[in-house]
Amino acid sequence: MFLTMNRFKVNPGQEAAFEAVWTGRDSQLPQVPGFVSFHLMKGPAKEGHTLYASHTLWESEAHFTAWTKSEAFRNAHRGAGSHGDLYAGPPELEMFSSVQVIDGKAAA
Repeated sequence: MFLTMNRFKVNPGQEAAFEAVWTGRDSQLPQVPGFVSFHLMKGPAKEGHTLYASHTLWESEAHFTAWTKSEAFRNAHRGAGSHGDLYAGPPELEMFSSVQVIDGKAAA
């Protein structure tokens, strides 16, 4: 598994607008080969921003890389730069390769 995570610092009072941008977009992820799941997470409010993180789980790094070079990626990110007023700085991308997996469904 391969996890990508973007951290976003959202300006105070812009949380609803930020969430609307994300929930209203056509991500196209469910049709992308190797896509497993996506989560948009809201974190704590801190001085000067509210923290959000998007987590996207992929079958492999190769699947993620192929998506970033695809038309689906370009379509999903079209107009992303037009929402600069929502952010207290640029997003921070982090990527992780799986070292260990413990599946909660296995215990059932």
